[in-house]
Amino acid sequence: MLSALPTFAADNEIYLDQSGTTLNLDIEQLGISNIIGGLNSTAGSLTPFDIDGTSMTIDINMIGNTNKFLGDIWADSFTGFYEFTGNTNSFTIQVDPTNTYGADSSNQNVQVTGSGNTFTLNQGTTALADTLDLDWIIQGSNNTITSNINIDNATNYMDIDGSDNTVNYTGTGVTASAGGYFYLDHTGGSRTFNIQQLSTQDNDWLKIISIGGTATSTVCVIQNDQGTSTSC
Repeated sequence: MLSALPTFAADNEIYLDQSGTTLNLDIEQLGISNIIGGLNSTAGSLTPFDIDGTSMTIDINMIGNTNKFLGDIWADSFTGFYEFTGNTNSFTIQVDPTNTYGADSSNQNVQVTGSGNTFTLNQGTTALADTLDLDWIIQGSNNTITSNINIDNATNYMDIDGSDNTVNYTGTGVTASAGGYFYLDHTGGSRTFNIQQLSTQDNDWLKIISIGGTATSTVCVIQNDQGTSTSC
């Protein structure tokens, strides 16, 4: 089932409730204060953005300021491409938070051009993000990127160009096959990086390249394989 209900509290609002397989979803919104709703969306009080299935392709393009892309994706073996151009946009996505399909074998790409945006992508909250390929391309300043992944041979790559950006990444894994690769390539002034890799029965890999000026920066990296609790 796929349904779309328009409201008029924001420029454009889209209500999605879909289940099934082999979905090909392509949405483009232009303007300000648009919403693809779920997860506590406001304006016209949309509920939910809820996509369930396998072998899906999701392509979202939002152009403008103060737009919101909020919701849950229950999926296995899917491709997600999310492109945002503008400032002070919000993106909050959970992928398979209840382990309905397994959250594995997915390929996701987030591309952002703008400043003051807030992006959160959590994958495999109670599942395993097996062989996830996640890529972030961020161009702009004062953006906040948060990602929590229940890793299982997952790859998280971030390419960030801009100053005063914040990255919060936590990769956890509790099975013998769990192990993740995180690569952060950054160019810009002051930055805040909080990185935790917490696989308990396998190896994690980390690579950070950060080039910038003399502005104040904070970098915290924790790798903890069932060892003594650490903090920065």
